[in-house]
Amino acid sequence: MIVYKILFWTSLFIVWYSYIGYGMLLYFLVSIKKLLRKIPNSSSHTYEPNVSLVVAAYNEEEFIHTKIKNTQELDYPAGKLQVIFITDGSSDATPDIIKQSSFELLHQPQRKGKVAAMNRAIDFVNSEIVVFCDANTLLNRQCIRELVKHYTDERVGAVAGEKKVLAGADAKAAGAGEGIYWKYESFLKKLDSELYSVVGAAGELFSVRTHLFEKAQEDTIIEDFVQSLKVCMKGYVVRYEPRAYATETGSLSMRDEQKRKVRICAGAFQAMGMLKGLFNVFKYPVLSFQFLSHRILRWTLCPLSLLVLLLSNIPLAWSEGLLTGSGGGWFYSVFLALQSAFYLLAITGWLFANRNIKLKLLYVPYYFLFMNLSVFLGFFRFLQKRQTVLWEKAARQKTA
Repeated sequence: MIVYKILFWTSLFIVWYSYIGYGMLLYFLVSIKKLLRKIPNSSSHTYEPNVSLVVAAYNEEEFIHTKIKNTQELDYPAGKLQVIFITDGSSDATPDIIKQSSFELLHQPQRKGKVAAMNRAIDFVNSEIVVFCDANTLLNRQCIRELVKHYTDERVGAVAGEKKVLAGADAKAAGAGEGIYWKYESFLKKLDSELYSVVGAAGELFSVRTHLFEKAQEDTIIEDFVQSLKVCMKGYVVRYEPRAYATETGSLSMRDEQKRKVRICAGAFQAMGMLKGLFNVFKYPVLSFQFLSHRILRWTLCPLSLLVLLLSNIPLAWSEGLLTGSGGGWFYSVFLALQSAFYLLAITGWLFANRNIKLKLLYVPYYFLFMNLSVFLGFFRFLQKRQTVLWEKAARQKTA
């Protein structure tokens, strides 16, 4: 039973630390940092450098009018904001619609993926700061100002905005689960930024000093994540700005959300190889700690630990718990019952979601289990090299 106990408690600690403990530790470290020294606020809303906004759009004819209007309403001097739409590979009316606007259009019939489009677009950028966002997101009016204010600090190489997922009262499990997940992620990103640096930006809204942008390999799956951490490896930090945000609706269904999540997980394993230098805790002590705690554990040991936690709990409950009537080791029996109840709720949530029965109580266990299963699926796809950069985008819920 000693081996089972070691497996049980090690797995429990890894799961707890990955999803709860790291956030608690971050909060404590940031609080200590604020007590020991006042964190200077070097940002300025009066700072107005030249900025280029690059929007990658692929077959977005249903939404592109809304995106153009939203971009035109951004609060930033027109003479200092270059807007580039790149629509490589689009076979619908997206390029023709953009031509009717005042924005620059880059288009070629070949579809090589978002990474190739970004690499091509950067050659047309004429500003010191470049902002990337997706065509299916809406930016808040003050977005550009909130991002660029951080660049008055020379240590800042990139700034990540917040991703907001719209999940109304009638949201399906995919949208509601994704929304809850991103609220927690936003909280962790804020603390990461206050401690040292954000560890990975979301491509929905991400800015970088143009001279630090590094053209990625065209087979890079999660280029935003890799790009932001390579900026850190050059000695700069990535700040998080929640007052600059990109809003999008949740995935239309869990099937669509699964496509997106498995792709990200496959890309995560690829990214680990591209960023292997970050495993050197002696060269990047704080950044490596954040990278391992916030990202790597969730992509490697945590999903495996969930399985080990359940399998090791069964013999412990049987041999030492109430199942044998010995009266000792009640903790293992209670914990097994709690695990069983959690997975039962998750499976029930899956059954309800497939029947479009809305019960928010089940969204959290369902989405949590779904995320961790996606890691296994993404890992197998990575091993088989079946994840292409020409991925099929997830269908999104319609806005009201």
